[in-house]
Amino acid sequence: MVATHALGQFLRTLPHSAAATFLALFPIVDPFGGIPIFFTMTASWTAKERQRTALKTGFWVFAILVTFLFFGRFVLYFFGISLPVLKIAGGLIVANTAWGMVTSHSRITPEESHEAEIKEDISLTPLAMPLMSGPGAIGVVMALAAHIDTEMSYLGMVIGIAAVALSVTLFFCMGGPLVKRLGPSAVGAINKTFGFLILAIAVQLVWNGVADFK
Repeated sequence: MVATHALGQFLRTLPHSAAATFLALFPIVDPFGGIPIFFTMTASWTAKERQRTALKTGFWVFAILVTFLFFGRFVLYFFGISLPVLKIAGGLIVANTAWGMVTSHSRITPEESHEAEIKEDISLTPLAMPLMSGPGAIGVVMALAAHIDTEMSYLGMVIGIAAVALSVTLFFCMGGPLVKRLGPSAVGAINKTFGFLILAIAVQLVWNGVADFK
């Protein structure tokens, strides 16, 4: 309870809530890890088409996460889900994502990849959902939102989400030369490092959820 109260106090100021939201979401969304998938799915596209898709993907990431920021609490109330249960469920989902990154499993299914190849617009699905703003990111936003109750805090979280969405757009727009320069081995190593950090976050989420039942 002391940790929960301290987190609530920390999130009540605009700069703190913006920074906390960005730092919590960035490793989960992992824009860098999405670069190889983005360029694989858009290999035959022109640079202008890639930029347009990157912009739209960033917009959808922002829209999805902000929607759950403001309405996630009502969803919890409607389905009778408590915050500790949400933390545990979110932690397990994040752990699954992290384990896939650490063991080099694909973050996108073959069916979703095939669908992306035949679709004109892949910004909403599968890029924004479920690749970039999947259940793990949504769970983190809803968990953070449960600790705030002021307009400044909400505004700070919106700014933090906007910064994450902007980073998705920038990484997708500028990541092509970086991927070619680093090579698949370096990209894979960085992705595994993010995966380990995300796995640690997942364990902490589950631990906090279990502790709240005591």
